This record gives sequence, structure tokens and C-alpha cells, in this order.
Amino acid sequence: MSAEQVSSLCEQLVKAVTVIMDPASTQRYRLEALKFCEEFKEKCPICVPCGLKLAEKTQTAIVRHFGLQILEHVVKFRWNNMPRLEKVYLKNNVMGLISSGTQSILEEESHIKDVLSRIVVEMIKREWPQHWPDMLKELDTLSKQGETQTELVMFILLRLAEDVVTFQTLPTQRRRDIQQTLTQNMEKIFSFLLTTLQQNVNKYRRMVGAPQEQEALTTPQTDLAQEPKAQANCRVGIAALNTLAGYIDWVALSHITADNCKLLEMLCLLLNEPELQIGAAECLLIAVSRKGKLEDRKPLMVLFGDVAMHYILSAAQTADGEGLVEKHYVFLKRLCQVLCALGSQLCALLGSDSDVETPANFGKYLDSFLAFTTHPSQFLRSSTQITWGALFRHEVLSRDPLLLAMIPKYLRASMTNLVKVGFPSKTDSPSCEYSRFDFDSDEDFNAFFNSFRAQQGEVMRMACRLDPQTGFQMAGEWLKYQLTSPVDTGPMNSKTGEGLCSIFSPSFVQWDAMTFFSESVISQMFRTLDKDEIPVNDGIDLLQLVLNFETKDPLILSCVLTNVSALFPFVTYRPEYLPQVLSKLFASVTFEVIEESKFVVSVQAPRTRAVKNVRRHACSSIIKMCRDYPQLVLPNFEMLYNHVKQLLSNELLLTQMEKCALMEALVLISNQFKDYERQKVFLEELMAPVAGLWLSPEMQRVLSDPEAFISYVGADNKIADPVLEDPSGLNRSRISFCVYTILGVVKRARWPAATEEAKAGGFLVGYMPSGSPIYRNPCTEQVLKLLDNLLALIRTHNNLYMPEMVARLGETFAKALDMLEVEKNAILGLPQPLLELYDSPVYKTVLERMQGFFCTLYDNCFHILGNAGPSMQQDFYTVEGLATQLLSSAFINLNNIPDYRLRPMLRVFVKPLVLSCPSEYYETLVCPMLGPLVTYLHARLSQKWQVINQRSMLCEDEAADDNPESQEMLEEQLVRLLTREVMDLITVCCVSKKGVEHNTTAAVDGDDDEAMATDVTPPASAELTELGKCLMKQEDVCTALLITAYTSLSWKDTLSCQRTTTQLCWPLLKQVLPGNLLPDAVSWFFTSVLKGLQTHGQHDGCMAALVHLAFQIYEALRPRYAELKAVMEQIPDIQRDSLEQFDSKLLNPTLQKVADKRRKDHFKRLITGCIGKPLGEQFRKEVHIRNLPSLFKKVKPSLETDVLENEDGEGLTALFEP
Repeated sequence: MSAEQVSSLCEQLVKAVTVIMDPASTQRYRLEALKFCEEFKEKCPICVPCGLKLAEKTQTAIVRHFGLQILEHVVKFRWNNMPRLEKVYLKNNVMGLISSGTQSILEEESHIKDVLSRIVVEMIKREWPQHWPDMLKELDTLSKQGETQTELVMFILLRLAEDVVTFQTLPTQRRRDIQQTLTQNMEKIFSFLLTTLQQNVNKYRRMVGAPQEQEALTTPQTDLAQEPKAQANCRVGIAALNTLAGYIDWVALSHITADNCKLLEMLCLLLNEPELQIGAAECLLIAVSRKGKLEDRKPLMVLFGDVAMHYILSAAQTADGEGLVEKHYVFLKRLCQVLCALGSQLCALLGSDSDVETPANFGKYLDSFLAFTTHPSQFLRSSTQITWGALFRHEVLSRDPLLLAMIPKYLRASMTNLVKVGFPSKTDSPSCEYSRFDFDSDEDFNAFFNSFRAQQGEVMRMACRLDPQTGFQMAGEWLKYQLTSPVDTGPMNSKTGEGLCSIFSPSFVQWDAMTFFSESVISQMFRTLDKDEIPVNDGIDLLQLVLNFETKDPLILSCVLTNVSALFPFVTYRPEYLPQVLSKLFASVTFEVIEESKFVVSVQAPRTRAVKNVRRHACSSIIKMCRDYPQLVLPNFEMLYNHVKQLLSNELLLTQMEKCALMEALVLISNQFKDYERQKVFLEELMAPVAGLWLSPEMQRVLSDPEAFISYVGADNKIADPVLEDPSGLNRSRISFCVYTILGVVKRARWPAATEEAKAGGFLVGYMPSGSPIYRNPCTEQVLKLLDNLLALIRTHNNLYMPEMVARLGETFAKALDMLEVEKNAILGLPQPLLELYDSPVYKTVLERMQGFFCTLYDNCFHILGNAGPSMQQDFYTVEGLATQLLSSAFINLNNIPDYRLRPMLRVFVKPLVLSCPSEYYETLVCPMLGPLVTYLHARLSQKWQVINQRSMLCEDEAADDNPESQEMLEEQLVRLLTREVMDLITVCCVSKKGVEHNTTAAVDGDDDEAMATDVTPPASAELTELGKCLMKQEDVCTALLITAYTSLSWKDTLSCQRTTTQLCWPLLKQVLPGNLLPDAVSWFFTSVLKGLQTHGQHDGCMAALVHLAFQIYEALRPRYAELKAVMEQIPDIQRDSLEQFDSKLLNPTLQKVADKRRKDHFKRLITGCIGKPLGEQFRKEVHIRNLPSLFKKVKPSLETDVLENEDGEGLTALFEP
């Protein structure tokens, strides 16, 4: 290899790199240049001399960077085949580059420093300590040359710790060797880092301090001469702090606390050094957040000492005093985290059985912590909440007088912090400026603030547990203050009406905060104090003030209602106030901003959301009161009933939802009659208008004929003015009213909880064979009368989706059956716009109203059926031909029903119906229904997933109209959610997990990124339920369940795959193992799991679960089915001899069984070829780092040793040259 060869190649490479980096190059040129460079790196035998030549100081930074990249490539991919002398040559040259081949510390580009340190680390990973024992000495020698070299040494040490400990990017044995050698040398490394930090900081301080000590006249020259030197020392200081941060996290705590906590002391000192303070705070935070043995953590309490506290607090004051500068603000956040972590350490170390004392500076600590809680930045305020909670909960500290004295101050601070101000787009509070740093938009801030407020509520309740009276007193004062303050609507007027608040008005944000405060504090007081300690008189006084307060502002009225509810428990002590409370609530049920609109219906502007909310709020307050205090309300039942009758008599006064809410409240009270006959008569009377309407011949005709239905609800019209004109609105509201009422009664009517009371009241009709009582519901007779028409309505609704029916919808209503925008946004995870929330009348178009009608109607019908089982029990399940009736109504025309309608049907109807069904009716009702349903759902989902998979393979160009991408995303997300719903339904029906509650809302919209558990040995108690066994006895149902469960493993929904794998697949298969399975079926099950691995292997949680399942199937079935081995042999890159070895051990029962973990690890290595990888790793070139001769003598082989780690199968010694 001649020098000319190297020079000419380098010239070509320089040209190629210039072309690649030149923005003016054409695509073709750039690709050719890139190809040339890549081929050179892969194939050229003279990479090292070329790389070194290109890396010379005389070249431009881009070329030097490329030269160093070549050298890195050589180390990563060619090292194993390089002769020893060439390795030594390369190593010496690289160390030479660090020594004299870079520009000075202030001039050198950071990417050059980075790649240079990477090359050294790559060599260390391959050769240290066995073949390069003096590595640390060499680095030490380099660092003595000057700042430039010291900084690079810091980069090398940091990068090494990151690769070996943090990211663990190298094989186990090498990692162990390096980490153990690092640990052995840690004392030297730490003292080296500390000395470097100290020396450079001292030099920096001397130089920066120098000018001020001289006379003003000579300052400038000294300053300029010293500046670069000072900057260089500062840079090394920063690098030393960054490197320390990479080690403090994992080294033995003794190194951090060595020498009387010298490191912590230095870090505290540096908090007051503007250039180094962020790095110092970062290190301090990592040190204080350390977990580990309590004994080892005790020395950290030195940070509560006078010196440390002084430095921390003065640094905070200085940073805060400088106004809002990003750098100082970031520093303040770090300091706040340090104080939080200190609090956590204190809580962990201080216990009834420990010898740690409450620190003398605890009061000082609390004061400084409170300063962060009262800082204008909402983010800083929220950062302190968790620690306050921990302090208030702590067994020792919660009794400390200093902390108890802090409670009123904390609550005062909360009164300010609960006020929702600080929107980044506004300027009405000092918080706004800080929010602009922390939040991208008002929506972002709003979401943050809501969770912050909820967190404050928790902590305030904890504080009030320790001191309930103070909290109540403060709530009372604030409430009185708000009741007497004039309303300030602020600059933005509400669109609801002149002089009314918007959600940003100063008055409303204060009312809103006060309401949240009083609600949290009062509820806690009732939980904490004994009955005789409760300040009843004060409470009743407050209640009277609130009841007498009149306002025409809907937002404020809503707050007033919440306060009524919060103070309501006082009425249990003075029942005579109940009528007043009821009057207040009923007045709000019919609240309007414009009085006359009650009478002039035709031209009335629609109610704003704020008004609707007040009315809804009043209704739900009445329901809540009747639910939680039925005994208290019972004596006033007649008054309540008359109120409701009066309101219901005017058909236009209330919406259907409001009417039904009031009826629900009455039903809840009627449960307190505890008299079957009396309650039955009452319910008959209550439902008479509904029964009359629902069973009328006209309604019967409308409900059972899709065409008549479309015409009755007005969906076949063409409407000229889609906002004001709605001729069929009344018809729709009549249907809604009936359905809402049936639902309310089914949901709320119940027999008494105590068996004796139920017996006395005539609710008990007998006992099951198992001895459990059988009750009758007083609403049964009424509801069953209406069931036929309800099923007819459901059948009609399902048939509306038939193409010929969709075609009959009027022009205005072509999209009447589509999804609501709100639903779409929820599924796509889009936030609701903020300002929309309360303001402006809700001018819905007729189309929107129609969509809402269909959507609510569909959901409510299924809610009735879902509640019918738990409510009416055997009376419902014994309805003649129920299975047939349901199959011919709810399950008709499913092919045309869209996914977004199918989901609620499964969740709110099928699941509760099946789960509450007594086992006597499994054969007659559940099996005939679930068998066909599961078969159908499997076919439907398979087809949908096939479309999605093809779509992602083709990435078709044909775009539909209306924003195709978001439409596709929506469809795909819906398929995902439907898949989860289906798999959840099957799992809930078939598998009982002992001690685990089934989460009915398992499929929450948009929760894709749930943290995947990686440790997944399925619960040993995952057994089939009685229902599961019954279903598995029926051949068709059994087949449908197994096929669905195992096919779903390769559908692209990680969450569903993991749940199905861990909970469902094995229990189902285990049930059929004793029978004679066909060999093809066994192969299919096993292949399905392997296909799942191909799809989901990149997700650790799924991969672990699927490997476990495959292992279970192979171990259980391989002895009976040789076909499984044939499947294994088709796995890409499988090692046949290793498979033979595994198989022979499995089939030879005389051999001693190897530990489960080792067998599973062996099996996992066998099937590696079919485990999918993330896209980023699929085409990555493998880096092979060979193991070096063992550092430590092995006493006996440990269980974890990896027989196959050395892929070439040669002995270790053969890997190295002598």
C-alpha cells in the first residue's frame, strides 16, 4: 500500500463527502457519492490509513468527521479480523489524535469530540481490561496535557458508563467484565473526577475573580487575556459534572458520601456558580434520588445541615431574583426537584424504628419548600405537591409541630394555586410568562392544570385530616367573601348574555377555585371528626347563606349548586332545612337566562352549554341526594313527587334527559318504601304516561317498520333551514323520553339489601338450589310489558343500516347514522377546543341533532338490555324464547352495522347480560347466543385486519375524498378498539382470574401506550369459569373461541395481543388437551403463536408472553405430536443440532429436568428466527463483540451461563491471538 494510493483515494473521498453535504447537489449525485463512501467503508482494505489521513487537523471539520467515522466503522465491524499489530497501530494513532490531533477546547467542533470519544470507547469495549490493562493510566496521562485532552477523557468515561451500565449495549460477559473492573477502580476514577472538577473550578474562579480585585482602570486587559483560559477551565468543569452525573446513578453510595460527603459539599458550593449551577444541581438531584439500603442513605441527611441548606436556599433566591431567564428557570426547576427528593429521603429514613432524628433545619426546609409552592410558575407549584402529600402522610413527621404549623400556610397557598390563571396566550397573571416556557398551547396548559388541581385536592384532604377545623374555617371565610363580592366579568363578555361571566372571568375563576376548595375540605372534615365535634351551627349558617344567594349567571350558579351539595351533610343534623335545599335545586332544574323563553318556544335561541350544565347539575345533585341520603329525603317524598309531576306536566319545560333524571330520583326514594306492593303501584303510576305512549298502535307501527320510523323521526325530509326548522323534533323527543324512562327505572329500582327487610317487604320469592335468595323487582311487570316494542325498536334500528334504508334518508340527513364529531375526536385522541366549553348558544344543525338522537337511542336501548339481567334476574332470563328474540333483534343485520355501533353493543349489552346470567340459563340462553356471535365477530375482524395489512403493504395511492388519511386512521383505530372489546368479552366470559377485578372499561379510547409489563408468567390461577367450561363443551362454540383467540395473536394490536396471550390462550387450549386433537390443529395453534411473535416480537411485553405460550404448547404437546418439530424446523436460521438436543431432553423422561428458566431460554434461542424486530433494527448491521478470557475463576457453572453465546462454536482461546 503506497502513500500515493492513500492520497488519491482520500481526494476522491473528500470530493464525495463535499457532494453529500452540499445543499446544491442533485439527488442522483448525492446518492452516487453516498454509495461510493459506503462501499469504501465496507470493502476497502486500507480504511485505517485513509481514515487517519482524513482526520488530520489540516482538513475541514466535515472531512475530519468523516475520517473519524471510517475509523469507528473499522473498530465496530472489522476489529475481530484485524491482526494484533494493526489494532495496536490504530489504538496508538487514535490516542495520538486526542493528544495532539484536535483543535483547542474552545475551537474544536463538538461532533468531532463526540466521534473521537466514541472510537476510544468502542476499543475499550473490545479490549479492556484483559488486553489493555493500562487504559486508565493512559487516560490519566492524557488529561495532564491540558484542558483539551481532559475534556475528551471526560467524554470517554461518560460514554463508557452509558454504554456499559445505562444502555447495556454489549454482550453479557463483556459487560460484566467491564462493569466489575470499573467498580474495582471506582475509588481512583471518582477521585480523578473530583480532583479534575476541583482544580478547574478553582482556576476558573481565580481568573474570573481576578479582575475585580484590581483597579478599575486595568480591568479590561486582564479580563480579555484571561477570558479564553477561564472559559476552557469552565468547559472542563461542565464536562466533569456531566460525567459525574453518568456515574452517581449507579456506583456504591459510599463513593458519593466518602470523605465526609466531600462531593455533596462541592456540588452545593457550585450551586452559586452561574456557569456550573445546572450541572451541579443535576448531579445533586441524582445523588439525593438514590434508592438502596436505608443504612447507606443516612449520610445524605448532611444536606439538611446548615451549610448545605444555606447554599441551596441562597442559590434559589438568587436565581429567582434575576427575573424570568430560561437558564435560571431551568435551574430553579432542578433545585425544586432536589428539595422534593430530599423530602422523599427524609420520609424514607425517618421512621418509628430508625435512629434518624428530625433534622434541626426541618423548619427552614419547609419554608423554602413553601416558597416553591407559592412561586408564580404553575409548573413549580405542581412539582411540590407529591412531596407535601408524603410529608402529611408520614407517621412521624405528620405529628411534628413545625409541619402542623405549616398546614394553614399550605392551605392559604392552595387557595391561590386553585385559581385557574396562567394561560400562555394571556397576560392576566405573573404565571402566564412562565407558562409560555412550559406549555405549547392553552389546551396543553388546561390539561396540565386539571390534573394539578386534582392532585392538590388529594393533598389538601391529607392536610385536613391532620387539622380539619382550620380548613373548614378557611373555606367558610372564602365562601362568605365570594357571596358578598361584586361580579367582575372581566374584559371578555360571555356570549350567553350581557354582564355574564365567561370561563375566563375573574369572578368565575375565583368561584370555581373556592368551590373546589370547600368541596375538598368539607368532605374530609366529615370523614375525620367525630359526630359531636362537627361545627353544625357554622355549617348550617353557611348553607343558609348559599341557599339565599340569588344569581342569574349560569357559571356562578353551577358553583353555588356544588356548594349546596358539599354542605348538604349538615342537613342530616337539621332535617328541617331539606325543603329549602329541594326548592333551590328544583328552581335550578328549570333555570333559563331569558325568562320568557319558557313560553315562546318557536323563536327561542338554544340554551348555551353553561345553561344546560346548570340544569343537568341540578338534576344530578337531586339524584345524588336521593342515592346517598334516601332515609333523609323519604319523609319529603310527597313534596318531591308533586314538584316532579308539576314539571312533567309541561312537555316543553324540560329536556327528556332532565325529565328522566327527576324520575330516577323518585325511583331511588321509592326503594326506601321497602314494600313490594306499594313500590309496584308507584312505579306503575310513574310509568303510565310512558306505557300509554309506547304501547299505542301508532308507536307500535313506527317502532317495528324502518320506513315508518325514518319518516316519524323526520330523517327522510329535506330541510331548507337546517338550524331553526325541525318539524319532527317532538316525535324524536317522545321516543327518547320513553327509552330514557325505561332505562332509569331498570337501573334504579331495587329490592332492599338486607334479606330480612326484603322478606318482610314481600320481595323474596324463594331460594336457589345453592341456597342464595331469589328476589323480585317491583319494576319487572311494567318493564316486561314494554320489552317487545323495545326489541322491535332495536331490530328497526339495526335495519336502518341496510343500503336500501340508508338510501331513503333525506338529503339533509344522508349522514345521520354517521359518528358524532365528539366521538371521532375521542377515538383519535384530539383534545376538545377550550373556549367552546361553555360559551355561545349550542346551535346544533338538525343533522347534528339527528346524529345525537340515533347515537343516544342506540346506546340507551342496549343499556336497558344490559341492566335487565342484574335488575330483573330470573324474571328476565325466563322470558319465553329470549335467546331467539335477542338473536332476531339485537344481532340482526350485523354485517351493515359499523364498528362504532358494534362496540357499545358488546360492552353495555352482551357483557353484563352474560356475566349476570345464572348458570341454569347457560345452555338455553348464553351458548345459543355467543356461539354464532363469536364466529361472526372472528370472520368480521379477520377480514378487517386483512384490509389493514394489505393497506400497509401497498400504501395505495388512491385517496378517498374527505381527508382520507384521518379517515383511514379512524377506521384502523376503531378496528383496534373493537378487537379489544371482543377479546375482552371472550376473556371475561371464559377465564376467572382469582383476586383480580375485571375492568369493564378495559378498552379506553386511545390508551395505546400503556406500559407493557415485561415479566409475564401468566397467573397460575387463570382457570376457566363455569360459563367457560359450558361454552367449551359445545363443539361449534369451542372451535370459534379457540380460532378467534389464536388468530388474534397476529392482529396488529399490541395491547389486545398481550392480554389474550397472558389470560386466554392457554386456559382454552388446556381444556381441549385431554381430547384427541388433529395434528393439523396442533400445528396451527403453534404456528399462530409463532406468527404472533413475528408481528409483535419487537414489544418486550408481548414477546415474553408469546415465547412463554409457545414454550408451554411445545412442552405439553411435542411428546404426542411430532408435527410440532416439523414446524420448528421451518423457523429461519434454526440450529438443527440445538433443536435435537432440546427435543431429546424433552422426550426422555429419565433425564433430570433442567431448571425451567434454562429450558425456556434455550427454547427462546431456538425460535429467535421468527421473533419480529423493530423497523429500525431490521436492516441494521450486526456488531459482534467477542468475549475475552475470563477475569474471574469460576467455582461452578452458574445457571445463567449461556451455552450458545459464542456463535462460531470455537473455543474461547481461538478467538484471540497470543
